[in-house]
Amino acid sequence: MGEVMVVVFADRADAGRRLARELESVRGPGTVVLGLPRGGVPVASEVAEALDAPLDVIVVRKLGVPFQPELAMGAIGEGGVRLLDADVLARAHVTEAELEVVERRERAALDARVVRLRRGRRRTGVAGRTAVIVDDGLATGSTARAACQVARQLGAARVIVAVPVAPAQTLRHLPEADAVVCVSVPDQFLAVGAYYRDFSPTSEDEVVVALDAAERRIQRRAAARPSGDCGADADVEIPAGPQVLQGHLHLPDQAAGVVIFAHGSGSSRHSPRNRFVAEVLHGAGLGTLLLDLLTAAEEHDRGNVFNIELLAARLTAATRWLADRPATRACRLGYFGASTGAGAALWAAAEPGTPVCAVVSRGGRPDLAGPRLASVRAPTLLIVGSADYAVLQLNRQAQAQLRCPSQLAVVTGATHLFEEPGTLAEAANLASDWFARYLLPADAPTAGRSDDLRAGRDNRPASKEK
Repeated sequence: MGEVMVVVFADRADAGRRLARELESVRGPGTVVLGLPRGGVPVASEVAEALDAPLDVIVVRKLGVPFQPELAMGAIGEGGVRLLDADVLARAHVTEAELEVVERRERAALDARVVRLRRGRRRTGVAGRTAVIVDDGLATGSTARAACQVARQLGAARVIVAVPVAPAQTLRHLPEADAVVCVSVPDQFLAVGAYYRDFSPTSEDEVVVALDAAERRIQRRAAARPSGDCGADADVEIPAGPQVLQGHLHLPDQAAGVVIFAHGSGSSRHSPRNRFVAEVLHGAGLGTLLLDLLTAAEEHDRGNVFNIELLAARLTAATRWLADRPATRACRLGYFGASTGAGAALWAAAEPGTPVCAVVSRGGRPDLAGPRLASVRAPTLLIVGSADYAVLQLNRQAQAQLRCPSQLAVVTGATHLFEEPGTLAEAANLASDWFARYLLPADAPTAGRSDDLRAGRDNRPASKEK
């Protein structure tokens, strides 16, 4: 435990910086910081940055006594965790029926918060690591204990509870934690907010911003690795008949799968949306080839943008180019198509003898592949926004024509360009799971890999395989 003294913190950021100094001993690649939303996340953000550790959340909810909600009679957490304080329940004479009402209400609130905070964001892997659970302070400790149980269920090898302030009695009764770190332990504990000059409420938007900032920090650190950590990361030129296509190839060491991107109309290999998706695929251990299917001169003719046969021929040329390279000859190949590029990807995937093993369409126009849809053999995932009404209907009709294994994933609230917060990340994660399933070896260590595809869906059957 840290120094036993009373401290008044300027705000949660100040508390986080002071707490981080007490946690230097756990700095290292095996540590992950888990904040308790909402108030614990600004504190955890400072701790994670100081320790250069990943940041995630564990969602828990206090079960307050019906007639005194600020008094915890227990807590619940993700994964069905439930912790009750028998002493408080007995002293408050809470009946089973009253407990059930409170728990049902708080479980609904917990599930809703999980959806909002995790939308488009993978859970950081905790298995085998040291989980540092951070809140802005403890009173009864019930939520921290529930969070410890969640971390244990996720496979944490060691669980540490770290808070700026808490009463000594609570710190002595956290059997679920392997260690407890606290900056200030007042003799006469009042309430957590009494030890902050600024204890303003934390909004869920602030939590999301903190999580996004931490994710960018980790990505920048990965991008700053020496070039030797990467099999290839360079601009390339690809012959396609009389033309030369410009592209960017990224390969991990010992690449097993590479995804070729077919951009939509008005887009290019520099598209921020497709580069974002490519970075998510890199995190799963996949290589990517971002390329322009048209030359700069050809793009001026709008007719070329919808010349699906021409675009598919260029995609096929890029596929042959990858298949002939020593570094990618043995790789499984996939297509990621957006908008009109999805039509080109499916057209090319229907070519006899194609080596393509998987196709993903995001906000795509698979209908543009027309009668060739029935000839596609590669497993195909169609990702569409629920608010992209016309394109959603076109995708439903196109899926009915496919004879390959296929799924339709509908991302709730997304429009055609997936510009709504979290929707592009959700689509990228769906694509990553699909490509990892079909392009990587079954034992490949892919981050966040899942056998399930998760997306918000409308009331129709959200996916089907045939």
